[in-house]
Amino acid sequence: MERYAGALEEVADGARQQERHYQLLSALQSLVKELPSSFQQRLSYTTLSDLALALLDGTVFEIVQGLLEIQHLTEKSLYNQRLRLQNEHRVLRQALRQKHQEAQQACRPHNLPVLQAAQQQELQAVEHRIREEQRAMDRKIVLELDRKVADQQSTLEKAGVAGFYVTTNPQELMLQMNLLELIRKLQQRGCRAGKSALGLGGPWQPPAAQYDQKGSPVPP
Repeated sequence: MERYAGALEEVADGARQQERHYQLLSALQSLVKELPSSFQQRLSYTTLSDLALALLDGTVFEIVQGLLEIQHLTEKSLYNQRLRLQNEHRVLRQALRQKHQEAQQACRPHNLPVLQAAQQQELQAVEHRIREEQRAMDRKIVLELDRKVADQQSTLEKAGVAGFYVTTNPQELMLQMNLLELIRKLQQRGCRAGKSALGLGGPWQPPAAQYDQKGSPVPP
């Protein structure tokens, strides 16, 4: 009798899973219609069915949410590093201007042209240093976010999410971002209980700094 009851429960579980899969697949097929036609063509029935299967138990939603939180922390840390560097450069420029002004005020008039020429060379050298440090910081940020994207791709691939693998191909990255957008919209439409959002890091661009009333940069 217990064996019979267990078999019935397995059948019921299978039916519930099948119904859940159908609901997710149907929702995905509806959401795909909102994407550009070029991506609709690449998201076949098989791909969407596999994606729906991966979403059945809700684990992937939690994984993606965790990845997004890590990404946001990384982006904020990198942004703050860049802000600190900008502040250092601002202080350096102010100190150099003050130094040059004081030197000119103490300089004899007939020596002023020579002093100004030397100061101009010093200023150019400092500006060159600043540009190089900014470029180095931006390269560091791009590399770090590229590594973060690769980590996300690898994690989602291991979780069995259709369409995910480590790649730097722009078209494949855009496809993966669209897949994540589908998952995000599923969450928003209530296909899974709980409040969460998700995303995948795209190509990084230096953020526009915000400033307070005193002209000091403020963090995001």
